[in-house]
Amino acid sequence: MGITWNTRAETGADIPAVRDINLAAFPTPAEADLVDALRADPAAWIEGLSLVATDDTDRPVGHALLTRCHIGGAPALCLAPCAVRPEQQRTGAGSAAVRAALSAAQRLGEHHVVVLGHPAYYPRFGFTRASDSGIRL
Repeated sequence: MGITWNTRAETGADIPAVRDINLAAFPTPAEADLVDALRADPAAWIEGLSLVATDDTDRPVGHALLTRCHIGGAPALCLAPCAVRPEQQRTGAGSAAVRAALSAAQRLGEHHVVVLGHPAYYPRFGFTRASDSGIRL
């Protein structure tokens, strides 16, 4: 039987845990540093779109971030990074965080989300190749 993850928006108290998740999940601190830089960028950061998946003690174990970007002149969101503590990977924590982030974006009236990521992973969330819609890097 699978684990049911709780998800919620990041709080100020979660910032160190979110950094630790990204440091543990990636081989360099680049993604953790990116999250910190985006959090400090008022043009990119949207309150409520940094989501965590938590264990039964409310400890964040997974993280998904949506920040403002633009496609041409149209506002959109960028999904990245997404991370899960290594000992919790392949348990659904990452999927729960991504789904929660996408739901939060939809509630805010956002219509476009892009991701630069693994082509076998992200289609489960409805993503298709951006190039099929004429979107290029």
